[in-house]
Amino acid sequence: MRALFAATSFRRIFTRLIRPAHQKVLPLTNFRAMASEAKDITAPPADKQVITHEGKRYVTVKEGLAHILVPEPSEEDKENLRPDQAVRQVFYNPIQQYNRDLTVLAIKAYGKEAVRQKQASHSKLEKIIEKKRKRQAQKQDQQPSKAQKGADGEKATTEPATEATSAETVQQNGEETKDATEQETDVPVEQGDKQTLNGEAKKGKQPPFTVLDALSASGLRALRYAHEIPFLTSVTANDLLATAVESIKLNVKHNRLEDKVNVCHDDALAHMYTLIAKELRSKDPKGKPTISEKYDVVDLDPYGTAAPFLDAAVQSVRDDGGLLCVTCTDSGVWASNGYPEKCYSLYGGVPVKAWFSHEVGIRLILYSIQTAAAKYGLTIEPLLSLSIDFYIRVFVRVKKSPAAVKFQGGKNMMVYNCDSGCGAWSTQLLMRNKASPNKKGSGVFYKHTFAQGPSIDKGCEHCGSTMHMAGPMYGGRIHSPDFIKRVLGELDEAPTDVYGTTPRIRGMLQTALEEILLTPEEQEAEKAKEEAIQAGKKPDPAFKEAELAAIDPYPFYFHPATISGILKCSCPPEAPLKGALRGLGYRVTRSHCKPGSMKTDAPWSIIWHVFREWIRQKAPVKEDNIKPGTPGYRLLRLGEKKKQEEQAEQADGAEAPKEQQSEQAEGEKMPEVVFDEQLGRDDKTVKLVRYQANPRENWGPLNRAVGKVPSHHRKD
Repeated sequence: MRALFAATSFRRIFTRLIRPAHQKVLPLTNFRAMASEAKDITAPPADKQVITHEGKRYVTVKEGLAHILVPEPSEEDKENLRPDQAVRQVFYNPIQQYNRDLTVLAIKAYGKEAVRQKQASHSKLEKIIEKKRKRQAQKQDQQPSKAQKGADGEKATTEPATEATSAETVQQNGEETKDATEQETDVPVEQGDKQTLNGEAKKGKQPPFTVLDALSASGLRALRYAHEIPFLTSVTANDLLATAVESIKLNVKHNRLEDKVNVCHDDALAHMYTLIAKELRSKDPKGKPTISEKYDVVDLDPYGTAAPFLDAAVQSVRDDGGLLCVTCTDSGVWASNGYPEKCYSLYGGVPVKAWFSHEVGIRLILYSIQTAAAKYGLTIEPLLSLSIDFYIRVFVRVKKSPAAVKFQGGKNMMVYNCDSGCGAWSTQLLMRNKASPNKKGSGVFYKHTFAQGPSIDKGCEHCGSTMHMAGPMYGGRIHSPDFIKRVLGELDEAPTDVYGTTPRIRGMLQTALEEILLTPEEQEAEKAKEEAIQAGKKPDPAFKEAELAAIDPYPFYFHPATISGILKCSCPPEAPLKGALRGLGYRVTRSHCKPGSMKTDAPWSIIWHVFREWIRQKAPVKEDNIKPGTPGYRLLRLGEKKKQEEQAEQADGAEAPKEQQSEQAEGEKMPEVVFDEQLGRDDKTVKLVRYQANPRENWGPLNRAVGKVPSHHRKD
């Protein structure tokens, strides 16, 4: 019975692994029947192809344009190993196709701009080299024309000899000029550009563009990058597990990508620190590195946290705007309240006990990347930060800028959260980036000063419950609207048969774009910047400093159903609630983190006022069911209401007390709320898949791959 159960369980796991989620399960006997059609490793790759190599059989699984080989277990393996062990010797999770599809599109959107900048820099350097060559040629032409005088001061009479000497000199100088030109090509392309100008760049070909897949496992990411990113010149697929490295080599050979994929068997930290050490040892007398092999893109996708790799990663990616891609799957640490000590040790901040914990997780991870980079004079710019299923994926641009690092203290914050009461929050910046006019009066400069605090009392101003503190965490913008638009542009050109998760990518990116709520000042600055660009003028340098100092004044989101539960009322539909907030002059949208969420620039006092009006106008509650002393009892002001009723009965028609009059006056000051469904409806002309639907049963992060490997190594 045990063997029968193992065979049945294995059949279920193996057939799920090799089939797309939308197809029916194929019996394992179908793959046995395909054994007669087995082909050699050198055969052109195809989906569901059976490959034999060194006495082992593999089944090909296609994702994107890449094919990986999944080992077909032997009869002995089925009897001796666990049901999932044979197919999980190297980690492969088909659910993560969304992550890989998104990453390929993001790297393409980033890389096209990076390659254009490199080409422009190369062209600029070539012009400089050409000018130097012409100057040297002019000097050489002038040298033979000078009369050569003898010892007695008369001109030399051997004219043929002079011509021979001239020709000889020109030839020698010509060789020197050629050597000097070749040497000049080894100088940096621009300040911060550590890549050398090679022969291909001189001939007009594309400059190098390299990627590091630091924790490669099956090598699927590296294979997809090599296949699907046309301007990529090389990708390094690294893994510590010997079984994984052999699998990567086999997959690279089967995909015929030996010229683009470099397979490395090493610890990811050792590989990156070796790269850093090599650059440090190759510095010239001025302290600038003469040789650099830093990557344009570093991709970290570990099984669990990426925290141990961040210090090495920010140093091994190019410091002139390199792209760092980071995944963290330990949501039990950064999105829960069970392990605050673990979260602090990994990310340098404490999480929250709240419904918006996933956005807090994003900001904790960004904070850890920022602090890792700041030690080396590096600053980060979050381009896209997403909470997806059970993990977080962030795309960050890294630049060398000690001046920009000074702004980071004013872009980090603490959060005070009413986790035991109404769920409201308040933020407290660690520092202030204060703009002051310069002496000329023509611009501003920023002072980096201390922040005032605390920003709130120990009790919640809305319900009186105890406030708890979380953080520090990143307080700036977590998305770049320009970058999201570029990724959406790549998505428009992406074939759906290659990128199978395009509907969900489009929905999530559009939701992330909509949740960016700019302040009025930021809107004016963006408008002025666009007008300057359209007019062919350079944007005001003050815009750049304003972007460095910008924070997100409207972080986090709330959940109407949770608030309704606190108030013991029926939950208002989405459209009327949005219409009420918009009618009061506030903006409201969704958050990509969770379905049913709302993100708004309205303060909590307005949100509670809207919900009280919803109860008064649309959904009255049974006040007797709300216990005194609870958050809902205080938020609905039932204690004040009963007190007023008692005072009215005692007065028996007399004038209301002053306290009651002041409370009534305060209520009269609050704006009128209209639950306008039409105003609250969003444009539904284009249907979007904004949130994940369960692709199949028992989906999720899956277990770690089989093999002895350190806890910080990984999956794919």
